[in-house]
Amino acid sequence: MRAVIQRVKQAKVVVDGNSVGEIGPGVLTLLGVAQGDGIADVERVISKILRLRIFEDEAGKMNRSLLDTGGSHLIVSQFTLCGDLSKGNRPSFVGAASPDEARKLYEQALELSRAAGVTTEGGKFQAEMQVSLLNDGPVTFVLD
Repeated sequence: MRAVIQRVKQAKVVVDGNSVGEIGPGVLTLLGVAQGDGIADVERVISKILRLRIFEDEAGKMNRSLLDTGGSHLIVSQFTLCGDLSKGNRPSFVGAASPDEARKLYEQALELSRAAGVTTEGGKFQAEMQVSLLNDGPVTFVLD
């Protein structure tokens, strides 16, 4: 499982011209589910994201988490994060989870984030999406 985590002022997902998920200040997570990933992986990744101290405190240091700030979370499924670029010029996606398995784990990620009390939005699984964001910082991390 791979997650690209971005601290944002705002983020939005549009499908077929319609907004399907939108947040104000918080975190945008692009989530790639790989073959062999399971529920324990999702639990670990979401727990880590919600507790990452990537927001500034009163002293201007990154010392507050999404849970501390009351910010929102937008999670977008992105299988291309599991692409292998090691050979040739065309990415290979053989390491990505099957759509059925990836959907289950993606939906679990949304549920876990919401269950933690975080306002959580999502994209539309297996849809052509346009994701826009205003990165805050910029602050971006990759979690494997």
